Amino acid sequence: MNAAPSSALRIGVAGLGRAFSLMLPTFLADARVQLVAACDTRETARAQFARDFDAPAYDAIEALVADSNVEVIYIASPHQFHAEHTRLAAAHGKHVLVEKPMALSLDACDTMIAACREAGVQLLVGHCHSFDTPYLACRDLIRSGRLGPVRMIHAMNYTDYLLRPRRPEELMTSEGGGAVFSQAAHQVDIVRLLAASRPTRLRAAVGHWDPARPTEGAYSALLWFENGAYASLSYNGYGHFDSDEWTEWTGEMGNVKDPATYGAARRKLDTVGSAQEEAQLKAKGTYGGPSYVPPKPPTGNDARHWHQHFGPIIVSCDQGDLRPMPNGIQVYGHYTKEWMPLPPPTVPRAEVIDELVAAVREGVAPLHDGVWAKATLEICIAMLQSDHQGQDVTLMHQGTD
Repeated sequence: MNAAPSSALRIGVAGLGRAFSLMLPTFLADARVQLVAACDTRETARAQFARDFDAPAYDAIEALVADSNVEVIYIASPHQFHAEHTRLAAAHGKHVLVEKPMALSLDACDTMIAACREAGVQLLVGHCHSFDTPYLACRDLIRSGRLGPVRMIHAMNYTDYLLRPRRPEELMTSEGGGAVFSQAAHQVDIVRLLAASRPTRLRAAVGHWDPARPTEGAYSALLWFENGAYASLSYNGYGHFDSDEWTEWTGEMGNVKDPATYGAARRKLDTVGSAQEEAQLKAKGTYGGPSYVPPKPPTGNDARHWHQHFGPIIVSCDQGDLRPMPNGIQVYGHYTKEWMPLPPPTVPRAEVIDELVAAVREGVAPLHDGVWAKATLEICIAMLQSDHQGQDVTLMHQGTD
């Protein structure tokens, strides 16, 4: 490993699972951060981290937060542990970067916000796709006023999310599993960013269509904002149509996607005979597992690498429509179309590090703070409530404690 500059943020990782695996290319490529410690319950993951980074890997969060060399705790543990791990980190004076969803209840969010405020440490929540450059650039274009106010946003995504190997709790809504807690947070964050207004109410329906996967695999929601705009959000994780077909076969991570792999997730899942086997299959492909493949820069025919995204999105304004894409923004005006290209990323998810460094080193208030993430969680919980009750839900915690 190359030595990081002395000014690099020293990060300790709580949880070396899939979320960490997705953030690892960022940590490896961005000189502003350095991985200096980790904790995980799996011995194989701890051993690999110690080899890869010549750094301690603990078997418990208490030892990690007590490490004096750690400045920031990146909490990538399962959803149900986010609140307690944030409290422990703050109690030891560590800044916190916690994966979405922030927690599983609004009360837990309040506990996390209060703990970090009392300790005088920064709290950021992500990665959510509202960090992605195409959506930030689209927001800047909206702010310019060139196309007038936002009137309607349509966001949709079709994936094989529910067919990927899962631990048992990931198929239990009460434990933070399912498409609403794990996937809706992305779309909710994006439409809130683009609408630039406080959401006021919501109506939603969710789908649980596979008895073998007893949690939400799909949802649709209509979200209204104070400024009169509204947004429709639709997601289907049952692995048939793939909406990356509409992003020129650019996958969610910005990678080139081969349409010939259609059905691969379902075929892989068909080889699993029990919940235990499925959990083992997931562990094998995660950091420290025997099937784990370390991140490598794209080469040859795979050299195209664009920005990350979360499915097709169209923003309708008074004077035109905007379509953020992985490599630019398509602007649809009254009489002409204009393509606004974006330079490819040099570091994936660098936007997360931008916000983290600005907050910790410069004291800049982050956009994706605890209050922001609590508002997103309220909407996700309201989606489940609206489906259960069959009626609109009024939102009460949008942008306030």
